Amino acid sequence: MDKINIQLNNLKNQALKCQNCGLYKTRKNVVFSDGFEKAPIMFIGEAPGKNEDEKGIPFIGRAGQLLRKFLSEVGIGQNDFYIANTIKCRPPKNRKPTQIEKNACRCFLDKQIEFVNPKIIVLVGSTALESFVSDKKLTITKARGNVFEIDNRKFMPIFHPSYLLRHHSVEENSPRDLFKKDLSFIKNEVLNNENH
Repeated sequence: MDKINIQLNNLKNQALKCQNCGLYKTRKNVVFSDGFEKAPIMFIGEAPGKNEDEKGIPFIGRAGQLLRKFLSEVGIGQNDFYIANTIKCRPPKNRKPTQIEKNACRCFLDKQIEFVNPKIIVLVGSTALESFVSDKKLTITKARGNVFEIDNRKFMPIFHPSYLLRHHSVEENSPRDLFKKDLSFIKNEVLNNENH
């Protein structure tokens, strides 16, 4: 086991015991991550939902399956991405995480970013966007598809796949079309330019 695996395993073990906020009382599982620890692309979502809480794996419900389908379609493979969330425990009834909850979990997320050290961080949806981009007027609709440089790292917001579940059209510039274009851009920027 190499250094990154050891670091992330130790971090996960800390997260499994975490009681930094009240969500530990209602969680079934800590949902830490999925994917390849040395991946060039890191996805950060909002919070675990019901399926994720039951299995302990992020993005495996309907929205996650849709994300993975699109990743496969544009040619982003299993070893190309690592997935985490802004918080590791499911908020009751899938409500948005509070700032207190996000702050309580931020130490884990920051360390995940440091250890994985991706070429680009993809912010999936508005909660992830708000966690990294301080401009409160910037909506996900305006931000998606743009690359932001923050603390010498590249961030790119995209729509949350749950939004796509409500918008089925694949016509040009529909949410699904834009989502696929964004993923294709990320693939071309990261995977086609250089090896990680």
